[in-house]
Amino acid sequence: MGIEDAFGQVVRRMRKERHLSQETLAFNSHLDRSFISLLECGRKQPTLITIFQIARALNVSPSEIIKAVEELEG
Repeated sequence: MGIEDAFGQVVRRMRKERHLSQETLAFNSHLDRSFISLLECGRKQPTLITIFQIARALNVSPSEIIKAVEELEG
């Protein structure tokens, strides 16, 4: 599995665990909803800033997201 796919799966899982829609996550992270969708599908790569924005919106640390991606991509 590629890093993009792993990142997308992690974001989708964390978003669903918090009962958030893509639209709500996008609003809370100041990103476009279609960009969230592309991230979750593994079709876009996040920037460092994007990772921090998503982490803040999900109320987790950026390192928690990265660790989950590393474990999945491993």
